[in-house]
Amino acid sequence: MPTYRVVAASGLLSAEKKQRIAQGITRVHNRVTGAQAFFAQVIFTEVAKGDHFVGGAPLQGDQVFVHGHIRSGRTPERKRQLLLELVAEIASAGAIAPNRIWAYIAELPPGQMAEYGHILPEPGEESAWLAGLPAADRQLMERSSL
Repeated sequence: MPTYRVVAASGLLSAEKKQRIAQGITRVHNRVTGAQAFFAQVIFTEVAKGDHFVGGAPLQGDQVFVHGHIRSGRTPERKRQLLLELVAEIASAGAIAPNRIWAYIAELPPGQMAEYGHILPEPGEESAWLAGLPAADRQLMERSSL
């Protein structure tokens, strides 16, 4: 359901930091939204020096940019909480100053998303949806869980 793309300069995040950040994003998303952890995807992209510009000039700092695509249907307060907790978790897990983290959330209607081969449920309907799936698909999803 959620896909988070983390973009940083090449070499800024070690493999260990990436692992901690991915686990932290997954925990935060699960805790704040209630969505099962096995749906969370975190994809890291490294950008070579000179390939990222801010204000028309090459990026000079050690910023980390996080772009999250989540299912629509959550309150503005819940989305604000999600953003604040994501920034705090990424800062802690990656040893990054919070003022170096830029985070965004974009929403997609559940009916326009398919994962594990199935159209996704509305927020809050995950348990019933999961129970209605073929056993083999449920088992595949649950094996992907933390």
